Amino acid sequence: MSESGVPQYPKGDARRLFVVLASIDYLERPTITSIAAFTGHNKGTIDADVAKLRDQFGVQIDRDGAVFILRSWGDVLKKAGVKKHLMG
Repeated sequence: MSESGVPQYPKGDARRLFVVLASIDYLERPTITSIAAFTGHNKGTIDADVAKLRDQFGVQIDRDGAVFILRSWGDVLKKAGVKKHLMG
């Protein structure tokens, strides 16, 4: 667990992407820095993880300056299911 109580998963585990997605949905101002601090992930991986969420799962995430904006969870992922799975 991160200091914020966020579950940690090994590199390459798809659940790491779900942690990033859930943090974008949860944080008031989801920037690379705030996402990294909240999740415990390296700041250098956040942009690549967001790109994977877009490409592999159809999630619609935009940016307004430094802030990520979650427009849609897409057709593949269900918000409640992802969050429930992360909580164990």
